[in-house]
Amino acid sequence: MKSLPGRLSSRASDARAVAAKGQIRQSNEALILAAAEHVFASVGFAGATMAAIAASADLPKANLHYYFGSKQALYRAVLAGTLKEWLVPTYGITAQADPRLAIEGYIHAKMALALQRPDASKVFANELLNGAPVIKTLLATELREHVLGKAAVIEGWIAAKRMAPVDVIHLFFTIWAATQTYADFDVQVCAVLGRSKLSPQAQRRATEHVVSFILRGCGLWSED
Repeated sequence: MKSLPGRLSSRASDARAVAAKGQIRQSNEALILAAAEHVFASVGFAGATMAAIAASADLPKANLHYYFGSKQALYRAVLAGTLKEWLVPTYGITAQADPRLAIEGYIHAKMALALQRPDASKVFANELLNGAPVIKTLLATELREHVLGKAAVIEGWIAAKRMAPVDVIHLFFTIWAATQTYADFDVQVCAVLGRSKLSPQAQRRATEHVVSFILRGCGLWSED
């Protein structure tokens, strides 16, 4: 029988091995999702292949099937992950929060996601343009419930006269449209601006415009 110190050492070694395996899995999944995001954005779901995604991730094709099973499962994971990331910035919209800071913070975060992860937005937009066959249920349940909950918070701010009356659900639509256009229609934006891509300065200017435009509509803008 092993001594107690020997058993403890073995358990610690097993725990480290499990942790290392988990980290490798997370790293590979993130790499695959990023590659899939790019390929789906470039050629759409129909044009994408597991081989092309594997090549983009610089991983064996077998790894994709091991972690996600199929192209359909990987596509769904990309969409669900994007929606989850987009909802995180709304957590700052709480009854106790300052309305201006909460809405401004949400817009800044949403713009940053659009500018830094344009492929994610394009994949999501293409899914919606095709009738959302994969995530329609998710939109009608999880997204709807989340937005209604945050809308109730903003309606509370309006009732307390902490901001101007607005149609709260459409406020969310406006924020989504104003931010995601810099990802979904970046070619159009850059063409009109006469640029090949938006510089960091141009990105800041775009963000400041969207923030000030929406805050003015909410009665929350101050020149100070």
